[in-house]
Amino acid sequence: MQETVLKVEGMTCGHCKQSVEKALTAIKGVEKAEADLDEGTVKVSYDRSKTDIGKMKEAVEDQGYDVGK
Repeated sequence: MQETVLKVEGMTCGHCKQSVEKALTAIKGVEKAEADLDEGTVKVSYDRSKTDIGKMKEAVEDQGYDVGK
């Protein structure tokens, strides 16, 4: 299992947090996604053989949020 932290801009409330976590955990290979509103980040545990960071960024951006580095 790999872990990465994505910087997500625009998360301001519990609904935002849920949307981002749900979008990420819907990706095949993502085991866990834990968003932190105060930090503006989401920590993702995933199987690198099944998904990649590009797919994760796309899923978050499809929810209307910007993903930084």
